[in-house]
Amino acid sequence: MAELTDKAPARSSEAPVLRVLGLTKSYGETRVVDDVSFDLDAGEVLTLLGPSGCGKSTTLRLIAGLEQPDAGEIWIRGRLVASPDRNIMVPPEGRGIGLVFQSYAIWPHMTVAENIGYPLKIRRVDHATIEAKVADLILLVKLDGLGARMPTELSGGQQQRVALARALIYQPDLLLLDEPLSNLDAILRREMRSQISSLQSRLSTTVLYVTHDQEEAMAFSTRIVVMNLGRIEQIGRPRDVYEQPATRFAQSFVGETIRLRGRVKAGGTPLRVESGVSIIEVPAAGVGRMNAGDAVEITMRPEDLQLHATAPAEVNCLAGCVADVTYYGGRIECLVRLNGADEQTITINVEKYRKLTPGDQVFLAVDPTRINPGARYRVSSLRSASQSLRSSRWSQPRRCSWSCSAPSLRTSGTRPSSRMPPIAAPSATAFCLRCGRLLRPSSAS
Repeated sequence: MAELTDKAPARSSEAPVLRVLGLTKSYGETRVVDDVSFDLDAGEVLTLLGPSGCGKSTTLRLIAGLEQPDAGEIWIRGRLVASPDRNIMVPPEGRGIGLVFQSYAIWPHMTVAENIGYPLKIRRVDHATIEAKVADLILLVKLDGLGARMPTELSGGQQQRVALARALIYQPDLLLLDEPLSNLDAILRREMRSQISSLQSRLSTTVLYVTHDQEEAMAFSTRIVVMNLGRIEQIGRPRDVYEQPATRFAQSFVGETIRLRGRVKAGGTPLRVESGVSIIEVPAAGVGRMNAGDAVEITMRPEDLQLHATAPAEVNCLAGCVADVTYYGGRIECLVRLNGADEQTITINVEKYRKLTPGDQVFLAVDPTRINPGARYRVSSLRSASQSLRSSRWSQPRRCSWSCSAPSLRTSGTRPSSRMPPIAAPSATAFCLRCGRLLRPSSAS
């Protein structure tokens, strides 16, 4: 039977609040969490972002102690709380965490005040202390005057604030939020997101947040972990994940991406690419060696294109005609079919005062500095960076080559030491767990 606690003393306070190493979980033949590793420092908001079925909620449940991992280790405040290899599985109540579910999960037979104070009650805190802390939390989450109400008398947003207050009342080391806003309407989601962010800043709470909503992740996070098919695709600050995506999936999932197929017209600097009837000049830095005639794909964000009614003087200009126009109130979404035999289409957002109708001839000016060389692939070998990197291996322990200089170790086939190991980079990914930048794997053997 697994030990209920790890008898080893807690580590230094300088250790991350949460450290996950090589975490793996399978249901039957399906591996839903596959060699996941990351750190979460005090006061950070780290968001697990990905589509349904990517493993983000399962990862959170493993950290919470609601599921037992098949492999890997989980450390909270320098204390090992889960390790199948060492037969350690600390129960949820022993991990010092607060948890807010997607479905609120507040007690229907208790008042607001009783729900919020319940974690202290089961810890046998005296009644006067519970009352005082509950009163403070009710004010903090803006539920003034609602302490005596039953959950059925509250709106969805109010119920979610009750669940949040209940998770915070005993000052957990780590707050886990599992898609807490997904049941709310769009206006209430924005309001609650702002309130949670303000509350986190005031309390300096360390938060692990799970969502599939890119807007939530960008607005709320210190760093983002992009997940897909149980694996980590990229870790980085919101701006870095958006502006410098490490993999094809990360680029596609976070924000909108325009992909243009073409062929190299002329190598050198700048690289000249023919797409349809247009020539696009792109920076050659980071592209690698390319020759005339090579099939390529170039990518950019929709906001990096400027729509014109007449051809601008810029060299980088795509010509086409409007295929469809959709009005969204604050913006207009315009589908443009580019001139050329392959009739590629791209979608851009334009100001709502622009008068556009299907059939209009338009020109799109492309800023060459906004074309991401790190996200460009040959058409003949279009596959995600993560797939490419999974065919390679890490030759030896090494350090991040970027400014953070964090140690990065291969976890595959390497059992962590009895002490807290250094930051580990899973063999299936290619980034530093601290700064989120791509590392360079050795050739596959």
